[in-house]
Amino acid sequence: MNRRYFLGLSLSAVAAPALARRPAERPRALSLHHMHTDERVSLVYRVGDHYKRSALQELNWFLRDFRTGDKVAIDPQLFDLLYDVKASLGDTEARYEILSAYRSPQTNAMLRRTGHRVARNSLHLSGQALDIRFPDLATREIRDAALALGRGGVGYYPGSDFVHIDTGAVRHWRA
Repeated sequence: MNRRYFLGLSLSAVAAPALARRPAERPRALSLHHMHTDERVSLVYRVGDHYKRSALQELNWFLRDFRTGDKVAIDPQLFDLLYDVKASLGDTEARYEILSAYRSPQTNAMLRRTGHRVARNSLHLSGQALDIRFPDLATREIRDAALALGRGGVGYYPGSDFVHIDTGAVRHWRA
């Protein structure tokens, strides 16, 4: 093998991966309806492995404590969990109904005082939890899809018609 042939073959091998076409990066979109504010949002929050900063900021505002106006940075993995639940249910266009998102310490304390069964150290306080449902789907189906993913906490509240999901430790409960 002559030297020129060897160099050409070596350069081809090195350049081939760089010239190969990358698969299309799939956008991840969410559509949400906040049941307390009647606000709605539909947006692409992630493309491939990259979260869109402006979309995350919009979601942080949308999921604010509606009682106080306070907001925090919502855990982006929570959005991935929402997306994966609806994808596993076969409908990536579905609009979630949001019943509870971020709760400020003041709101959480008020809910505890007024007899609501909320955890003292709820993951809603750190932007890691949502209470959700779909208007046309039984909450048990959402619960089952979330449990099958094996990520975070899943609380099932059939009497109140919602499912709690969070990005904390893997666990589940029924209330």
